[in-house]
Amino acid sequence: MSEISSGTVLITGPTGGLGRSATMAMASRPEGQRPDLLLIGRPGNALAGVAAEARAAGATAREIGCDLASLAGVHAAAETVKKLLESGAVRQLRGLVANAGLSVADTRNASADGYELTFAVNYLAHAQLIGDLLDSFATPARIVLVGSNTYYANWVRRLMTVPAAEWKDPLDLAEPARPEVSPTLKAAGVAYSNSKLAILYYAHELQRRAPEGINVAVFEPGFMPGTGLSRQHSPAIQRMGRALQRLPLPGISSPAKSGPALASVTLDERWAHLRDGDFVLIDSERDVMPIASDPGREHRLWDATARLLRSIAQEDS
Repeated sequence: MSEISSGTVLITGPTGGLGRSATMAMASRPEGQRPDLLLIGRPGNALAGVAAEARAAGATAREIGCDLASLAGVHAAAETVKKLLESGAVRQLRGLVANAGLSVADTRNASADGYELTFAVNYLAHAQLIGDLLDSFATPARIVLVGSNTYYANWVRRLMTVPAAEWKDPLDLAEPARPEVSPTLKAAGVAYSNSKLAILYYAHELQRRAPEGINVAVFEPGFMPGTGLSRQHSPAIQRMGRALQRLPLPGISSPAKSGPALASVTLDERWAHLRDGDFVLIDSERDVMPIASDPGREHRLWDATARLLRSIAQEDS
């Protein structure tokens, strides 16, 4: 049994797809190898249902309703986590899986705080949550960020017209597209890829600044078409994704395969060496492209993130 399994693991986005599969893979482990679970997601029947299912499997599981498009909501969720830890309702916090994410159809859409929605949910919400909880971990601990290889273009992604990241200053990435700009699939794809490149940069800088004993890794679940990630896109795009998932194409994964792999990276001794934003594609370590490791960009992202989060906190005070 790893020391991570002896504590509590928090996971965002546990209600569907990869997150639900990973949650149930952890909840279904044998007694003594099963962590307590804190499940952060949009409030409603889906969140209550997965928490109930995890408890039925034998896990101690608490659901915490939270809209990740609101930084105030994320901060409130972190405060709830701290209270549960302090009260002894769950064991010590030893793992955090930043899984929740979305791909928007229109980059003019803004979060509750006025930030471009993809960047706000995929990146800023998790930076807020982790920052609020960084002093609450017992060590050893693991933070696993869910990333994506879409940050760079290979021949498969070019063939499928999946755009690579087009990095800009983080303050610009946080700005929604202007109202007069028509939405396009390319713009939506670039926003998604930028958010995932931000996660890689953040992982590297977070490791430099995290307390000793907290290891940071990035997990890539593989191409999983037809999941809830595309829920904001048109029904036609969603149908296309579900159709692709049924085809025997190379490189296609599924929540049923990648969810247990994410649970393993979070819990198992096999992965205890991962740190510094080490990148795992389903069940194998991979090197990232040179563009994904840039200390200058990483430092700038950290400073810009602090400014974005602080400006909202000041408005709320």
